Amino acid sequence: MCKVSVIVPFYNCAYIDQALDSLLKQTYSNVEIIVVNDGATEHSDRISPYLHRIIYIEKENGGTASALNVGLRRASGEYVCWLSSDDVYPTNKIEDQLTFMIKENAFFSYTNYHLINKKGTVTSRSIGVFYESRLQMLQEMSKGNFINGCTVMIKKEVFDRVGTFNETLLYTHDYDMWLRIIKQFPINYIDNPLLYYRVHEKMGTMRYARTIRKEVKRVIASHKSTMQQAIAKEK
Repeated sequence: MCKVSVIVPFYNCAYIDQALDSLLKQTYSNVEIIVVNDGATEHSDRISPYLHRIIYIEKENGGTASALNVGLRRASGEYVCWLSSDDVYPTNKIEDQLTFMIKENAFFSYTNYHLINKKGTVTSRSIGVFYESRLQMLQEMSKGNFINGCTVMIKKEVFDRVGTFNETLLYTHDYDMWLRIIKQFPINYIDNPLLYYRVHEKMGTMRYARTIRKEVKRVIASHKSTMQQAIAKEK
């Protein structure tokens, strides 16, 4: 029975208990939950009731990418997921995605998802984006990120090939990682909403939108040449 490691970066998030509850209610049992406290100054007490069922790591604040990398070094599963501390998995998330990964012998997959509000109410239809051809996927990814990081499941061995998250990117480390992966591995999509993505006023994508736009341009520029080569091979 394959082990799945789920890394949960945590920093001052009041929703962490809801994220952990969703992991502990998974229908798949062989799940390793790794919470990385990235120097939080608030809401750490909400993790205390779960300590006997999780791996808990504290570190100085360094950003989400650094927390993910700490989690990756500790992860012992054959497959890795990432859950933001304000988001929620449906109970069938890990079981359904792992079943797909094994059946397809996939290295990387991402899924459809719903938006929820701060109360946990679903506020959208399923909003995942997928492109049928690898050429179109490469072309669109070279323009911007359409993969929600918390929908992803990755074979851990992929990181041996592409490296870990770029810690100099505070907000677009996921986009940079997917670009590295897509050049070397097929990208698989599950058209089933397997994440509840919370939209609230304290989320980083709202608070740091201007910085994020600058980082996106930086990531696109750093991958421009190699993405052009990958696109040319598909034509």
